[in-house]
Amino acid sequence: MVVFLANRANLQHKRLHDRIQQRLGAEFNDVRRRRTEPREAGPYRVVGDVNPRQFLGDDEYPVTAARVEIGFQLRTSDPYEHYWINWLEPDRSLLVGWHQDDTHGDLGPVHLQVTDGSTVVAYERAQFIDTHPLDVVEQRLESLPDALLAVEWEGERPIGFDASAALFE
Repeated sequence: MVVFLANRANLQHKRLHDRIQQRLGAEFNDVRRRRTEPREAGPYRVVGDVNPRQFLGDDEYPVTAARVEIGFQLRTSDPYEHYWINWLEPDRSLLVGWHQDDTHGDLGPVHLQVTDGSTVVAYERAQFIDTHPLDVVEQRLESLPDALLAVEWEGERPIGFDASAALFE
């Protein structure tokens, strides 16, 4: 694990997202930084395409195309950064992602959610990581396979998370 000791107060949006882009370039394809859409928080997202079968080491995984989208909003009304780290599978209209924002205070500062199309089907409290954003990215990418395996399915639709998954302990 890489530990980042940089002063987070001096972070700049573009530079941080450029560094995330460099980090994702090692595992993902067509990695790019884009400006956010008006409905999205923060100024940028870093997007990378991936073959889930290769990323997860599972030749039976049901889709062969996915993408990761990562974005940070550094200056917030909270004493910590906001971020969105999402795995998206367009063929199944699936989103699994960690969101550290102010949308679900009852779950704490961070939640993991699974979305089917435009409908959120489950939220779970997630561990708050109080460290440099690049370290947060590393830790979340390490946990991503477990988060994907924790998604429960009913037929072809996600219905939530397996609450017994080690991810939520």
